[in-house]
Amino acid sequence: MPKPLSGSELLLRSLVEQRVDVVFGLPGGAVLPLYDALYSAGIRHLLVRHEQAAAFAADGYARASGKPGVCLATSGPGATNLLTGLTSALMDSIPVVALTGQVPASLIGKDAFQEADTVGLSLPATKHCFAVRTAAEIPSIIRRAFHTAVSGRPGPVLVDLPKSVLVEKVEEDIAQAASPGSNDGQLTRRRSREWLPADIERAAAMLLESRRAVLYAGGGVVHAEAWKELRELAELLQIPVTTTLMGMSAFPSRHPLSLGMLGMHGSYATNMAICECDLLVAIGARFDDRVTGRVDAFAVNARKIQIDVDPSEVNKNVRVDLALVGDAREALAAIVDCLKHRARCADSGSDRTASLEDRRRWLEQIDRWRAEHPLTYDKYAHNLKPQHVIETLSRYAEEDAIVAVDVGQHQMWAAQFYDFYHPRTWLSSSGLGAMGYGFPAAMGAQVAFPDRQVIAIVGDGGFQMTLNDLATVAQYRIPVKIAIINNRALGMVRQWQEIFFEKRYCDIDLNFAPDFAKLAESYGIRGMRVEHRTELRDAIRELLSDREPRLADFWVDPAENVYPIVPPGGALADMVVEPPRVLVEEEALDDLWAV
Repeated sequence: MPKPLSGSELLLRSLVEQRVDVVFGLPGGAVLPLYDALYSAGIRHLLVRHEQAAAFAADGYARASGKPGVCLATSGPGATNLLTGLTSALMDSIPVVALTGQVPASLIGKDAFQEADTVGLSLPATKHCFAVRTAAEIPSIIRRAFHTAVSGRPGPVLVDLPKSVLVEKVEEDIAQAASPGSNDGQLTRRRSREWLPADIERAAAMLLESRRAVLYAGGGVVHAEAWKELRELAELLQIPVTTTLMGMSAFPSRHPLSLGMLGMHGSYATNMAICECDLLVAIGARFDDRVTGRVDAFAVNARKIQIDVDPSEVNKNVRVDLALVGDAREALAAIVDCLKHRARCADSGSDRTASLEDRRRWLEQIDRWRAEHPLTYDKYAHNLKPQHVIETLSRYAEEDAIVAVDVGQHQMWAAQFYDFYHPRTWLSSSGLGAMGYGFPAAMGAQVAFPDRQVIAIVGDGGFQMTLNDLATVAQYRIPVKIAIINNRALGMVRQWQEIFFEKRYCDIDLNFAPDFAKLAESYGIRGMRVEHRTELRDAIRELLSDREPRLADFWVDPAENVYPIVPPGGALADMVVEPPRVLVEEEALDDLWAV
């Protein structure tokens, strides 16, 4: 007669069924039965030092691998510490499955020790929540949780597990009867499709008629793994491609048709292309405020096509002329097939079809804008420039290196000056903008790909929010490379106070920080501090030289700001391309008068 299984054992069997190979977590009283079963379950568990890091690590694992990341926390404070990471995953559409302990069912609602209304708190932070009531339903709920996380628009899912359910015994055949339809770990990514063949024909016609089209790629291109189809469409019609912060790495940075990032800190050429285009095709992008600036002035001369798996995103921020609701890869492939069919049938020879000459002139105009205001910085400055650090990292890193960033100035400089060659190599908390994300996300990506180079480019402010997980890196010898862009301040806040608040600097000073290199050494991780431009190349080559965890603390110019910048409330055309030079000119005049 089969031995009855506990809820914990059923849960771990269900995770194995979903091909989960690693869980990021931190134990506590409500999940001790689960950890006892985990002791011999064959699933790798990484002990983080804060539950927020568990959620961020699961997020980084998911972004890099395309598979759901799994995090685990106990009841009460353990569960609530996951919420920032889950909210970030929700805003960026990242498949994460969070397992949380809960007090025994008989104590729920009685203010028991470490009780919290986890389901209620997590509803706005997740795509879906499950409250488990009996051990027998665990296999079914876990299958549904993983299916929900990856289907349609991906997102985080939470499963709340009372301690009484984890210890409850149940016959295996009863549990199987309560959870029909096993998929044997094969996740089915179901994507709705609402467009018709006539819509594809119309999209193809709009593309052929346009003379100044731009493809605007968001994170949905990465989630749908539609990068091949995006490139094929761009090359077929010679249409330039811009990406959102979420869409970085969906299109190669060095491709002749690449425009880089658009929006608040996009380049002059990219934002001008958006202002002057006659057709804008948004693919897996949601027209967020950091992209559009003032909405009533955004791409006003362009017809717009939006491709998105989530119908609620259509016309939410910007009205479009044609919506294709469905999987981005499927929609792009259908458009490309339609265009090729039209070419074979010579349908593209009508008077309304733009010529290759028209598109060539459009690309030449973009090149003129690039030459007029390139992304640049003072490359001959005596002090260390953050852009120089990013460029040098890009030069010496492996082409398939995965880069995780925190939030702030360094994030924008990385988006501007780091070159990406392969998809799923850029990890960023883009929608929520959660400081502290970069380092644990890099840990998660490194666990997913132990043999690849993973670099955490972080600010000194964000790093101090999760640096306690240096212990995790040391314990498991996770070979993450940590590059701290250290300007001794909350840099982006300082920049805004300088530009928009008349230099009234308030509480942005981070000079009271540890020596990060020595801190790393205290954990047994090799660390170094780099303060001069002449040291940069050798330091980065050393940082990237092996497969061991390392930390480099780059002391960069604290006065450097991110440009271009679209002022708050401004349109893309209102971007400030470079810092004002009034003071420099006045100083030059003073010198002249002194002579």
